[in-house]
Amino acid sequence: MVFEDGWAVSPLRWLMDTLGEAQLARMGSDPGLVAAIDQHAAALRDAIPLDRETLGDYLLGFLDELRHRGWTYTGEPDAASLRLTAVCWLTRELGLLEDGHPA
Repeated sequence: MVFEDGWAVSPLRWLMDTLGEAQLARMGSDPGLVAAIDQHAAALRDAIPLDRETLGDYLLGFLDELRHRGWTYTGEPDAASLRLTAVCWLTRELGLLEDGHPA
């Protein structure tokens, strides 16, 4: 995962474009992935309000920590990629990008 320009301006849109669409498509054929994403989504539901601003702020902090640790996306499910996919799933399920505004 490369942090290109604009990721901090519109983190939810950037994540959906960079990782989300492919990971969400994988969920259709991988029940284990669905279960793991559901657990991460539940943890997020319990931790923060699930509105566009709060989820975007959470994502910025999470991405910042991943950058600090030198994490890279390998395509294999690890805790970080599962959490990022859960953010994508929640973004889609809650319609947080439907109005076309950056988020």
